[in-house]
Amino acid sequence: MSSPILFIIACLIWGSTFWAITLQLGDVAPAVSVVYRFGLASATLFAWCAVRGDRLRLPWRAQKWMLLQGLASFALSYVCTYSSEQYLVSALVSVLFALMVFWTPLLNRIAFGTPITWSTCCAAFVAICGIVLLFYQSIGAALQDILGGGNGHFLLGFILALVATVSSTAGNALVMKVREHSGNVMLTMAWTMLWGTLMVAAWAIVTGQSWQLPTRPSYWMGLVYLAIFGSVIAFSAYFTLIARIGTQKTVYIGVVTPVISVLLSVQFEHYRPAAIEWAGMVLCLSSVAWALTSGARKTSTIASLSTTPSAKAT
Repeated sequence: MSSPILFIIACLIWGSTFWAITLQLGDVAPAVSVVYRFGLASATLFAWCAVRGDRLRLPWRAQKWMLLQGLASFALSYVCTYSSEQYLVSALVSVLFALMVFWTPLLNRIAFGTPITWSTCCAAFVAICGIVLLFYQSIGAALQDILGGGNGHFLLGFILALVATVSSTAGNALVMKVREHSGNVMLTMAWTMLWGTLMVAAWAIVTGQSWQLPTRPSYWMGLVYLAIFGSVIAFSAYFTLIARIGTQKTVYIGVVTPVISVLLSVQFEHYRPAAIEWAGMVLCLSSVAWALTSGARKTSTIASLSTTPSAKAT
């Protein structure tokens, strides 16, 4: 399958998964829905690897990194995402996830001392301005609600969504440690999702959450879509694109998916953004595109310099 087709598939699937999550809300606890989703996705990936004849066992030195990635990427991140969408429309959550492009250099700075470029700082400032515009009215109303004795659920959803994006960023950083021990992407995904599923299941049991099976057909349609398309097919397309065209181009999926998610929220969740919210979304997504573009230019410059013969070599 061609790279443009894979890019479109990943964008369409991930752009729609934020809305598809709403189909799973209300019947069972968010954590239980996460267990159902990634339990099914993990089983599908293990079956795929078994059919290919892969050896399914991996050593503990690899498993400990997959356990950590499962905690960050598929346990904490998705429990917070599902919980946040109880209080926020899916479009707002998807826009916040686009900001992972800024959490990544910040995490690298904290963990490895990697310098943050001036262009990234400027783009991050624009993104913050966009977030302020996007959430100014809603957060203000939530604060007034809290002061008036209300619960301020919108503010809780906002915080949960931010935690989810930071957790996902940490999970992405752990991918490189996992790949040091195994280059089988499908198998490591299967194990990582399994670890995440087991941790969320343990949390759901300890907290006494109900495990009843929903009866709504829309719930099961959403579950199958999220597990097979959103968790298996989209990730496969994403990793294939990275191998073919590199990370700098592939991460533009993060700019396209929120646009699709916003359009779906307008259509199916009756989301009607005000002018100030549209302006905030435009600023956020523009800043992400700016950061990615400047990063691509920097990478190209370094590559060209590295291939230019030095004076000594000539």
